[in-house]
Amino acid sequence: MCFYDQHQMSCGDYKWSHFRQHCSKEYRTGETCGMKLVMNTIQKDNKCKTCTKIDVKHGRLRKEEDRIERWYKEEQRGHQRGASIDASKETISKLWEEINDLQWERSQAQMQTR
Repeated sequence: MCFYDQHQMSCGDYKWSHFRQHCSKEYRTGETCGMKLVMNTIQKDNKCKTCTKIDVKHGRLRKEEDRIERWYKEEQRGHQRGASIDASKETISKLWEEINDLQWERSQAQMQTR
Protein backbone atom coordinates (compact mmCIF):
# COMPACT_ATOMS: atom_id res chain seq x y z
CA MET A 1 0.00 0.00 0.00
CA CYS A 2 2.36 2.66 -1.26
CA PHE A 3 1.23 6.23 -1.78
CA TYR A 4 0.81 7.97 -5.15
CA ASP A 5 -0.67 11.18 -6.47
CA GLN A 6 -3.87 10.83 -8.46
CA HIS A 7 -5.13 13.03 -11.32
CA GLN A 8 -8.95 13.29 -11.25
CA MET A 9 -10.43 14.24 -14.64
CA SER A 10 -13.61 16.28 -15.09
CA CYS A 11 -15.37 13.24 -16.59
CA GLY A 12 -14.82 11.22 -13.39
CA ASP A 13 -11.94 9.07 -14.60
CA TYR A 14 -8.53 9.22 -12.99
CA LYS A 15 -4.96 8.22 -13.62
CA TRP A 16 -2.12 7.51 -11.25
CA SER A 17 0.71 9.99 -11.10
CA HIS A 18 4.00 10.21 -9.23
CA PHE A 19 5.06 7.84 -6.47
CA ARG A 20 5.21 9.71 -3.13
CA GLN A 21 5.90 7.41 -0.19
CA HIS A 22 6.62 3.78 0.71
CA CYS A 23 4.29 1.99 3.08
CA SER A 24 5.33 0.11 6.21
CA LYS A 25 4.67 -3.29 4.55
CA GLU A 26 7.47 -2.91 2.02
CA TYR A 27 10.75 -4.30 3.28
CA ARG A 28 12.79 -4.30 0.05
CA THR A 29 14.74 -1.11 -0.61
CA GLY A 30 13.61 0.77 -3.70
CA GLU A 31 10.61 -1.47 -4.36
CA THR A 32 6.88 -0.87 -3.98
CA CYS A 33 4.39 -3.37 -2.62
CA GLY A 34 2.06 -3.07 -5.64
CA MET A 35 -0.98 -1.64 -3.87
CA LYS A 36 -1.71 2.01 -4.54
CA LEU A 37 -3.18 4.48 -2.07
CA VAL A 38 -3.90 8.13 -2.81
CA MET A 39 -1.57 10.69 -1.24
CA ASN A 40 -2.92 13.76 -3.07
CA THR A 41 -5.76 14.20 -5.56
CA ILE A 42 -5.11 16.75 -8.29
CA GLN A 43 -8.24 17.99 -10.07
CA LYS A 44 -7.95 18.39 -13.86
CA ASP A 45 -10.34 20.47 -15.99
CA ASN A 46 -9.90 18.32 -19.10
CA LYS A 47 -11.50 14.97 -19.91
CA CYS A 48 -9.74 11.64 -20.31
CA LYS A 49 -8.53 10.51 -23.75
CA THR A 50 -11.48 8.19 -24.29
CA CYS A 51 -14.07 10.86 -23.48
CA THR A 52 -12.26 13.32 -25.75
CA LYS A 53 -12.39 10.78 -28.60
CA ILE A 54 -16.12 10.28 -27.98
CA ASP A 55 -16.71 14.05 -28.09
CA VAL A 56 -14.79 14.35 -31.38
CA LYS A 57 -16.83 11.53 -32.93
CA HIS A 58 -20.08 13.18 -31.77
CA GLY A 59 -18.92 16.39 -33.49
CA ARG A 60 -18.27 14.51 -36.74
CA LEU A 61 -21.66 12.85 -36.38
CA ARG A 62 -23.44 16.22 -36.08
CA LYS A 63 -21.51 17.49 -39.11
CA GLU A 64 -22.64 14.53 -41.25
CA GLU A 65 -26.25 14.91 -40.08
CA ASP A 66 -26.17 18.62 -41.00
CA ARG A 67 -24.84 17.72 -44.44
CA ILE A 68 -27.65 15.23 -45.03
CA GLU A 69 -30.23 17.78 -43.96
CA ARG A 70 -28.74 20.37 -46.34
CA TRP A 71 -28.64 17.87 -49.21
CA TYR A 72 -32.28 16.90 -48.67
CA LYS A 73 -33.20 20.58 -48.99
CA GLU A 74 -31.13 20.83 -52.18
CA GLU A 75 -32.91 17.74 -53.59
CA GLN A 76 -36.24 19.51 -53.13
CA ARG A 77 -34.91 22.26 -55.41
CA GLY A 78 -33.92 19.75 -58.10
CA HIS A 79 -30.30 18.85 -57.27
CA GLN A 80 -29.48 15.13 -57.17
CA ARG A 81 -27.53 14.12 -54.04
CA GLY A 82 -28.56 10.49 -53.58
CA ALA A 83 -25.04 9.02 -53.64
CA SER A 84 -23.71 11.66 -51.25
CA ILE A 85 -26.56 11.06 -48.82
CA ASP A 86 -25.97 7.30 -48.92
CA ALA A 87 -22.24 7.80 -48.27
CA SER A 88 -22.97 10.08 -45.32
CA LYS A 89 -25.45 7.59 -43.87
CA GLU A 90 -22.75 4.91 -44.08
CA THR A 91 -20.30 7.25 -42.32
CA ILE A 92 -22.89 7.92 -39.60
CA SER A 93 -23.40 4.20 -38.95
CA LYS A 94 -19.62 3.68 -38.68
CA LEU A 95 -19.31 6.62 -36.29
CA TRP A 96 -22.05 5.16 -34.07
CA GLU A 97 -20.19 1.83 -33.99
CA GLU A 98 -16.96 3.58 -33.01
CA ILE A 99 -18.75 5.62 -30.31
CA ASN A 100 -20.34 2.46 -28.88
CA ASP A 101 -16.96 0.70 -28.85
CA LEU A 102 -15.34 3.62 -27.02
CA GLN A 103 -18.15 3.77 -24.47
CA TRP A 104 -17.79 0.03 -23.89
CA GLU A 105 -14.01 0.41 -23.39
CA ARG A 106 -14.63 3.24 -20.92
CA SER A 107 -17.16 1.20 -18.93
CA GLN A 108 -14.75 -1.79 -18.83
CA ALA A 109 -11.94 0.46 -17.57
CA GLN A 110 -14.20 1.86 -14.85
CA MET A 111 -15.22 -1.64 -13.76
CA GLN A 112 -11.59 -2.71 -13.41
CA THR A 113 -10.72 0.22 -11.16
CA ARG A 114 -13.57 -0.43 -8.72
